[in-house]
Amino acid sequence: MECFGTNAAHNQSLKSQKYFLGAQILLRILGIIFTVAATWIILTSKHTTVSVFDIQINAHISYPPTLKFFAYANIIGCGFSVLSLLITSILGHKVLDPNNFFYMFIHDLIVMGLLLAGCAAATAIGFVGKYGVRQAGWMPICDHVPKFCHRVADSVMLSYLGVLFYLCLTIISVNLSTHIQV
Repeated sequence: MECFGTNAAHNQSLKSQKYFLGAQILLRILGIIFTVAATWIILTSKHTTVSVFDIQINAHISYPPTLKFFAYANIIGCGFSVLSLLITSILGHKVLDPNNFFYMFIHDLIVMGLLLAGCAAATAIGFVGKYGVRQAGWMPICDHVPKFCHRVADSVMLSYLGVLFYLCLTIISVNLSTHIQV
């Protein structure tokens, strides 16, 4: 009778691990989709030139280095997401070893930190573009190039959703890695 109870508990554990694996694969796919979309939007935002009081204002991704960092962070995050999706798919079906989940936890934490840093940098420059910094003499430019500013805001929003997916992946990985036998 004890054998039956132990076998049922083991099957329940395998079933829950399979659900975690499915959730990880889904979240990684969503992370890839949202980081690709954020990268695509920021890289295809058009160069805008407007004249304000006979002063030419140019808005382009290559001017503020923070937007370049944001784009590169999303590209790197997307690349590592694809790599981790492949590793999760291969290792997840072979062995459900808690040590593998620990390594995925470290990976997910690093990618989440990178994406969050890129989002924070783009948010900061977006705030300056929207509201300016009067004490420094920086005037807001989003009134003059609204299309560019809206595209940057959309890209940042999608990237923040990617960060949220990686936060969920980090929580799942740390939950599964707590079963490591020392």
